[in-house]
Amino acid sequence: MDRMFRVLAFWTGIFTVMFYVGDMTTTALLFLVQTAFFLTLSYLRLSERMYMYMFGAYCTVFFVGFTWYSEFILVPGFGH
Repeated sequence: MDRMFRVLAFWTGIFTVMFYVGDMTTTALLFLVQTAFFLTLSYLRLSERMYMYMFGAYCTVFFVGFTWYSEFILVPGFGH
């Protein structure tokens, strides 16, 4: 299970580079933090149950944050 978190760290690292190259520095910083989180978590040598709990907590925080962002921050508009 720790290898899957390294895979997640790899892909979030790829997204970090792509967002940085695309001049989206705030998003690149957000993905860099996620990369560091996944990489740190992968080397903790936790049990599989704990890895599943951590992934569930990550998904919960992501979904709550994304819903909050899309509801209160993201303003729909035309022609911006």
